Amino acid sequence: MSDIVVFANTAITIVGVVVLILRAKISPAIALVVGAIYLGLVSGLGPEQTIKSITTGFGDLMTEVGLLIAFGVLLGSLMASLGAIEKLVDRLVRTFGPRALPYTFGATVGTLLQSIFADVLLVITAPLASRLSRQVGPYGAARMCAAMALGIEVGLVFVVPGVGAVALAGVLHLPFGKMFIFGVVTAVFTIVTTLALFTVLVKRGLWNPKLDETEALPVADVVADEPERKLPPLGLSLAPLLLALALIAFGAIADMAGFSDPVIAFLSDPVIALLIGLIGALVIARWKLPAEQTTAAFRRGFHESGQILILTGVGGSLAQTVKDIGLGELLKGYFSTSTVVPLLLVWVVAAVLHIAIGSVTLASITAAGVLGPVMPMLGIDPIFVALAAGAGSLFVVHATSNTFWLLQTLLPQTTRGALKSVTLTVSCASIIAMIPIQLMAFLF
Repeated sequence: MSDIVVFANTAITIVGVVVLILRAKISPAIALVVGAIYLGLVSGLGPEQTIKSITTGFGDLMTEVGLLIAFGVLLGSLMASLGAIEKLVDRLVRTFGPRALPYTFGATVGTLLQSIFADVLLVITAPLASRLSRQVGPYGAARMCAAMALGIEVGLVFVVPGVGAVALAGVLHLPFGKMFIFGVVTAVFTIVTTLALFTVLVKRGLWNPKLDETEALPVADVVADEPERKLPPLGLSLAPLLLALALIAFGAIADMAGFSDPVIAFLSDPVIALLIGLIGALVIARWKLPAEQTTAAFRRGFHESGQILILTGVGGSLAQTVKDIGLGELLKGYFSTSTVVPLLLVWVVAAVLHIAIGSVTLASITAAGVLGPVMPMLGIDPIFVALAAGAGSLFVVHATSNTFWLLQTLLPQTTRGALKSVTLTVSCASIIAMIPIQLMAFLF
C-alpha cells in the first residue's frame, strides 16, 4: 500500500471521528472505536488484527492509567469535601497579598489541585475567585477570570494527576514522575507568563468592565457545601496530597539522577503514591467528617472517573491501530532530525482537533496517538510530544467546550468577557507553552 493511501486513510479517519461527534452527535468513545475499526480495515490489517489492535490498545492503556485516574479522582473528591481549597486560597491571600493573588491562585489551581476533577474544581473555586477579585485591585475580575481559566485548562493537560496529563503519559508510555516534573515546569511558566501578558493587555484597553463583567453571584448561591461545618486545618487536609506528589516527584528525580533503590521505586510509583494519599485522606475524612459525607465523596469520585476511563481507553485503541498500520515508519522519512518542525506538527494537529471537537483531552490524546510513534525514530523524547499535544489542545477553547460555559456563568463575566479571559487567554497559553517545550527538547 502506498504512502499516500495510508496518509489519506489516516486523515479520513480523523475527519470521520470529528463528523461523527459533531454532526451525528455520537459519543466520542464510540466515534473513536469506529474510526479505529475503519482505519484498521482499509489499511490492510484485516478483521482479526484490527480487533486485536483495538482491544490491546484499550487494555494496555488501562493497565497504565486506570488505577492512577481512579485513585487521583477519588483523592480529589475527598480533598474537596475536607475544605482544603477554601483554606488554601485564604492562606495564599495572607501570604502573598491580594495583588499577587491571580498569579499564585492560577499556579496553585494548575499544579497542586489537579487531582480534583476539573468541573468540580471549577465549581468550588469559582465563588472564591469571584469574591476575591474585589481585593486584587484594578481589573481584578478580569485577572481572576483569566487565572481560573489558565489554572483549570493548563493544569489539566500538563500536570499529573490531571486527567489529560495522565492520559497523555499513558498513550505514549511515559514515566508518570517524568511527566509530573516536566509538566509542572511547563505549566507554571505558561500560567505566569500568559497572565502577565493578559494583565498588560487589560490595562491597555482590552477589557471593558461595563461590557465584559457582570455582578458577582452571592457566595451563598453558588457554594453547595455547608458553610458552618467544622473542617480540619489546612496542613492536615493537604497532607495526603502533598505526600503523594512528593513521593512521585522524588522518584522521578531519583530516576533521572540514576539512583536505584527498590523501596524508593515502589513507594514513588504513582499508583502506590496516590493510593497512600487516598488512604490518608480517607482516614482524615472518617475522623473529621460525617460518614455520609465521606460516602458521598466516594460516590462522586466513582461517577467522575468512569467517563474519564472510557474516553482515555478508546483513545488508546486508536493510537494502537495507528501504530500497527506503520504510520510512524512512513512519516519518519518526511522529517529531519530537527525537533522544531515535528513538535509544531503535533501542536497543529492537536489544535485543529480541538477547534473541531471542543474536547481538550480527546484532542490531545488523539494527536499524541497518531504522531507519537514517529518521534522516537527522530530522536525526540516522547515527553515533549505529550507536552506539545497538550499545548495544541488548548488552542481556541470556545463555545463547544463545557468548561467555557462554566467559566462564563460561574464567574462575574459576560460571554464577551469570557471570549477574552478564556478563549483569547488560553489560546495565548497554547502558543506560549511551546517556548519551554522547545527549549527543553533542545536541552534534554
